Amino acid sequence: MRVVEAFRSAFGADPATVWHAPGRVNLIGEHTDYNDGFVLPFAVPWGVTAAVSPRGDRTIRLLSLQSSPDPVTIADPGDAQGWARYVVGVFAMLGDQVPGADIAIDGDVPQGAGLSSSAALEVSVASALNDLHALGMTPMEVALLGRRAENDFVGMPCGIMDQAASALCEEGCALFLDCRSLGHRRVPLDLAAHGLRLLVIDTRVHHEHAGGEYSKRRAECESAARKLGVAALRDVTDLAGALDRLQGAERRRVMHVVTENHRVEALIGLLRAGAVTEIGALLNASHLSLRDQYEVSSPELDVAVEASLRGGARGARMTGGGFGGSAIALVAEDRLESVQRSVSDAYAARSWQPPRFLPAVPSPGARRLS
Repeated sequence: MRVVEAFRSAFGADPATVWHAPGRVNLIGEHTDYNDGFVLPFAVPWGVTAAVSPRGDRTIRLLSLQSSPDPVTIADPGDAQGWARYVVGVFAMLGDQVPGADIAIDGDVPQGAGLSSSAALEVSVASALNDLHALGMTPMEVALLGRRAENDFVGMPCGIMDQAASALCEEGCALFLDCRSLGHRRVPLDLAAHGLRLLVIDTRVHHEHAGGEYSKRRAECESAARKLGVAALRDVTDLAGALDRLQGAERRRVMHVVTENHRVEALIGLLRAGAVTEIGALLNASHLSLRDQYEVSSPELDVAVEASLRGGARGARMTGGGFGGSAIALVAEDRLESVQRSVSDAYAARSWQPPRFLPAVPSPGARRLS
């Protein structure tokens, strides 16, 4: 295993444990998690592998096969920079429960593509530490730890969806998650049985959420909830009445969150009824809402969605936080080439860099490799 060889070369011994955690694609339910709503992600085949051994002191030595050939030594958590903040944040949340560690990281989640490479990094490291030190955390507790690291240490106000998908998903299933109660269940998602594929279209427009517009959207939702007298927008039951009481951006944000929660429930209903080929319309509606009501799309995402539909996709939408990253398209097997050609031609016509196409299948969540 490449990460074990790198660990051995850097630290002079074999790692005590090796854990893998995947990234995720969100089928539907975008920007609903921090509004206590519903989401339906699944784990993707790409993720982060962490080889870890404990140390006798509080020092953290980090090696990334994607970053630097030499380990970075962090004695003070405040010294962590870049990707290392996500790892050091996990240690910071655990406090005195764990000592320092030597860690080698290997990942193949496309960074900046909206597929949650940061959550995969957090969950892989947290799972390894949970294993090494017999902390007794459940997969959901591992996910919550990862979210706290991202919220409180990195400063990214994300919800629980990404970490929960990385920690809890199962092969062949999407994860229906109630982001308030944390109740969840696996929903079988066998697209191949219906002659379908889910195509991830990486726009190659780097996506960065730590602050800026993402934080602004969350603040707008929280402000709207206060004005409506509800704990979170998930609690809005009279949408027309709520919209009458709001103006501008807050009105649009509420429209998206409330209708997106309904779309999650409707899509699950179609899956349970075996009407998998009919879910495309809900993906389309989700994208229009994210574009027009939540205003988190981008020209590259819009073109990817529109060109996918022209090429014969049954449905398409942006996925992830937005402002770049990836779109997804639900495509019949015999239309894959047509969809990819349509999107590639649309990008070439605008002199944009070629998109990357990544067929995704529901994959296992975090697991011990060695």
